[in-house]
Amino acid sequence: MLFINFNGEILPADAKVLSVANRAFKYGDGLFESMRMLKGQLKFAEQHADRLHKGMKALKMDGYSQLDTWFLKEKAEQLASVNKIKHGRLRLTVYRDSEGLYTPTQNKTGYILEIQPADEPRYFLNSKGLIVDVFTELTKPTNFLSNIKTCNSLVYVLAGIHKSQNNLDDVLLLNQNGFLCEASSSNVFVYYQNHLYTPALSEGCVEGVMRQAVINIAQQNDIPLTEAQINPEILYAADEVFLTNAVKGIQSVMGYGIRRYFNKMSKVFVDELNKL
Repeated sequence: MLFINFNGEILPADAKVLSVANRAFKYGDGLFESMRMLKGQLKFAEQHADRLHKGMKALKMDGYSQLDTWFLKEKAEQLASVNKIKHGRLRLTVYRDSEGLYTPTQNKTGYILEIQPADEPRYFLNSKGLIVDVFTELTKPTNFLSNIKTCNSLVYVLAGIHKSQNNLDDVLLLNQNGFLCEASSSNVFVYYQNHLYTPALSEGCVEGVMRQAVINIAQQNDIPLTEAQINPEILYAADEVFLTNAVKGIQSVMGYGIRRYFNKMSKVFVDELNKL
């Protein structure tokens, strides 16, 4: 049996803790962080805390200063110990704990921390490259909420259904202007003519923790990188495409349509990531 942390109380994961009045359930009034634990330690805790603070400020939620780096590490390691997990995936959901309809009566917050075990003690590049396509049924808007991992995730849900129905490993999302945005649960990087590109935050992608880690690694190793507006047509000419998120690290893409890619840069970044 797994356990969760519900507002500081350790409970069985199947405990009925949310009421129908919960605002995350009713209105998607919340946000979350997906995090990775390796060898009993939470990775990129400071970066997750910074992103959480930005998101809570943007959503006008109180109490963000209490959910700092120390809080994330202490609560994550405590929950991992209770569940006897050394390597795992954590999800922290923060919601507005308030009554009211669309207008809340107050802005205090509650949280739920979950953990799922994983076998890998480090980041591994996928042995089989991903087959992807572009999801065009619904585009993602470009505004300040687009960079936050909010509980309103319908575009990703529909993208996931499209992925399953078409036997794909992942799909790439476009923004409202038709430019490359991100994947269904990851940021995307494109290597073209010895230069690495990733959609700029202004293009509506989530401000991924692993995205920034890759940007930092590129800068430290003199790998040319540009955050840009990217036409999806580049996928037909790119040399390499890979996806990043905090849980899986880096995942190489093998094919898009009839186009096939290399994974040379993906391997470089995974090696550098594990050195961190």
